[in-house]
Amino acid sequence: MTTAPPPRPPVDPRLVLPGPAGLRPQRTAQPAPAGPAPQPSAWERRWPGATGAVRPVVLGAVAVAAGVSASVVPLDRPGLGWLVAAVAGAAALGTAARPDATGAPGRAARLAWAVATVALVGVGTVRAAGWLFALCLLAAFGTASLAVAGGRTPLGLLTAGILPPVATLRALPWAARGLPRARPGGPGVGRSLASIGITVALLLLFGLLFSSADAVFADLVAEALPDVSTPGVFGWVFRLLLVGAVLLGGAYLLAAPPDLELRVGPARAVRQLEWVLPLALLDALFAAFVLVQLAVLFGGSGHVLRTAGLTYAEYARGGFWQLLAVSALTLLVIAGAMRWAPRRTRADRVLIRVLVGGLTALSLVVVASALYRMRVYTDAYGATRLRLVVATAELWLGLLFVLVGVATVRLRSGWLPRLALGAAVVALLGLAVVNPDRLIANWNVDRWQRIDRLDVDYLSGLSADAVPALDRLPEPMRSCALREIAAQLPEDGWRAANVGRAQARAVLGPDPAEAGATACP
Repeated sequence: MTTAPPPRPPVDPRLVLPGPAGLRPQRTAQPAPAGPAPQPSAWERRWPGATGAVRPVVLGAVAVAAGVSASVVPLDRPGLGWLVAAVAGAAALGTAARPDATGAPGRAARLAWAVATVALVGVGTVRAAGWLFALCLLAAFGTASLAVAGGRTPLGLLTAGILPPVATLRALPWAARGLPRARPGGPGVGRSLASIGITVALLLLFGLLFSSADAVFADLVAEALPDVSTPGVFGWVFRLLLVGAVLLGGAYLLAAPPDLELRVGPARAVRQLEWVLPLALLDALFAAFVLVQLAVLFGGSGHVLRTAGLTYAEYARGGFWQLLAVSALTLLVIAGAMRWAPRRTRADRVLIRVLVGGLTALSLVVVASALYRMRVYTDAYGATRLRLVVATAELWLGLLFVLVGVATVRLRSGWLPRLALGAAVVALLGLAVVNPDRLIANWNVDRWQRIDRLDVDYLSGLSADAVPALDRLPEPMRSCALREIAAQLPEDGWRAANVGRAQARAVLGPDPAEAGATACP
């Protein structure tokens, strides 16, 4: 006797779907509704970065340039090695530049900044003054940032200066994706390293054999190779990694340039009286000062002595720094006027041209007065590095006022920020061209011939660039001025080759240390 199966529970008719008879419908889980996709930030939209991997040619060029730079740069002095490293780095970054990349400024502007970078670093090949080369290196870092990152607006130029460190961090995964992977039948990383190791071993083996066979060849090899001591090797590896990271960041910026068209939002235009009144009164104040300066210029030292009770040199010394500050602050005032002054009507535009243009013209007279005061001051107290650098900065400010005047007439200033920075680079290169330490020495020697007054201690602290000028002095002043310079004039290898030091050795003779051996008071 069989037992009947238990009855099935009743099925809710709402869960029964139409279908073939005998098939039980299945309940399927519904996916949760997807949320909105995350939107990229404003910065990600401006700089999405590289999506692929670095090209092997770029990676190889960066590695070679880093190795060359780590091997040839003389860290203790300016020399030819700095220029070789700059050219190698520029060539390596050139392989990463992509003409089809979007977001970067024009190729001509980037090329101009790159040429300026190489020129600034090249100053170390012709000038021995360490302080001048340090200024050129600082400027070269800025121009190199503009060469790889671009930027045209003031905000874009500032952003370009801080992007290279960020680019270095973002370039690490980009470079990792470009490293060769081990493939069946293909040259992986291990085989590449083995090939490099065999090459180095062969070069070392045959190089040592040739060096032991010929003394002249041994000297050439010793001169060409870097320091192979333990500290030297660690220092070389550190420089290799540092330069490689910097070049990799630059290559990343060139391969995936950001959009640096960053502009400040439009400013609310002020009412006409709010900007015309202060600017007009400032123009009047400048005009009054300019009239006084013209009286001093044509009246000479007698006018100053009668009206101010000061000597001409004291009068010049007391006002130069104030006039330098006036020149810098006036540029800020003009920038504010150009931003907030309305330009809706023809009368507004005429007022801008008259008031801002007048202030610019009067500021040029202030710059000329400051430079004239510096000339008088230097004639009285002698030339120094600080006075020469400050006078160069004042000349740059004068050039800026000329550019501002052109922008005021045209009422367009989009080109002004880059040209202002370019003018600063030109001013620094111009300072290098005139050979500042030699110019200072010549100026002071000429002054000594006129008034029989000379600061030998200060002149002895100049660089080797000043030696040809100091050689004009009679003994014992000549030896006293050259003593410290001669003591700090070591022999240069090819990495530290320098025109200024070579000229100094030609003047001092085969033994520079004896040239300044005279006892000095």
